[in-house]
Amino acid sequence: MQLPRALRPFSSPAYRVLALAMGVSVFGSGLWAVAMVARVMALGGSAVDLSLVTAAGAVGMVIFVLLGGVAADRFRLPVILRCVELTNLATALTVVVLTWTDALALWHLGAAAFVFSGAVGFFYPAYSAALPRILPPAQLLAANGVEGTARPLLQLAAGPAVGGALTSLALPGASVLAIAVCHAGALVLMLRLRLPERDDPQDAPGHDDAAAAPRATILRDMLDGFRYCLRTPWLLWTLLWAMSAIFLFTGPLEVLVPFLVVDRLGGTVAGYGAMLGLYGIATAVGSSLMASFRLPRNYLTTMVWLWGFGTLPFGLVGMTGSWWVMALALCVFGATGGAGQVIWGTLLQRRVPGHMLGRISSLDFFVSLLLMPISMAVAGPVAEVLPPVTIFWGVAVLTPALGVLAVVAGRMRADQQAHPLH
Repeated sequence: MQLPRALRPFSSPAYRVLALAMGVSVFGSGLWAVAMVARVMALGGSAVDLSLVTAAGAVGMVIFVLLGGVAADRFRLPVILRCVELTNLATALTVVVLTWTDALALWHLGAAAFVFSGAVGFFYPAYSAALPRILPPAQLLAANGVEGTARPLLQLAAGPAVGGALTSLALPGASVLAIAVCHAGALVLMLRLRLPERDDPQDAPGHDDAAAAPRATILRDMLDGFRYCLRTPWLLWTLLWAMSAIFLFTGPLEVLVPFLVVDRLGGTVAGYGAMLGLYGIATAVGSSLMASFRLPRNYLTTMVWLWGFGTLPFGLVGMTGSWWVMALALCVFGATGGAGQVIWGTLLQRRVPGHMLGRISSLDFFVSLLLMPISMAVAGPVAEVLPPVTIFWGVAVLTPALGVLAVVAGRMRADQQAHPLH
């Protein structure tokens, strides 16, 4: 009996190991989101202290994500993934020991956040580069759908929920101990992972041509990734559009929506948390639905239209007085974003040469992170000048308009016809 399309990647033993390890590791990341807050509060830290700890994590990810892409293209992927989980395990155990010996300080938490986030910068380029090694091209969309479903459910919903329950236990640092258990389990799974060697990227069907020049230094590897992006219009303009869109909507979503829920709707922080939970579930549903179908024939334009026009309901967030209308608008935004992300991950794995995939995946991650802090920093001051309805409708209209520009400038219609992936 043939499995449903969305589950067919699980017929591969190597994929089952990799996917399970990814899920356990992501769940551990969700636990850390709550454990970090609990440890900061237990030390008597303030909101400023918490922001410094989270900032240390952001710095770690930005620093290491490009190096992670280079590593994925240079070294054996199972070794990278095992080292990531071993590092996470050692970091979690260190925090546990420091907690139990009453030696934990805020700078320890900042260092742990730095290491955990830096490890993410190595994990995902290696994970993305591993999928084309073990799955046929027709199953990559489904595999990316599994990740797009698992990450929001485990990292945004299940992990924080379980972490919150563990913080109420009498055992100090119970949630951090659970993180160590998660990464120990992921490490055991990664030790069982076996990947075939990468095929010659020039022989792989559906890949763009690229010269595999000798790589002498890490800097040269990074520059090769940037050069490949610059000479590949569909990739360049998708990344430029994504960077602009993330700058537009991250600040309003992360900074302004909580105040709208509390001040305008008369809700609570718990109500905002519930809304984010629905948003995460909608993202997972959109990813799962996209994984259940074949890759669209017009894959580039479908992806950009999903991302771009999926932000139109965002305008309702700035003008509604109903919790449910706001939640529904964010759910549509999350579902279309999740569906587009599944297509995007599949395109990178099918159109980027294998010897460049790690670097391009890390560049995608880097671009996503680059303007996020700036967006959150300017959202508050902008809200002092412009009313929410103007801000949110501005995002809702500008985002699809920039998507149209990206499709035209990147010649995406002609490109997807010249490179069919069915």
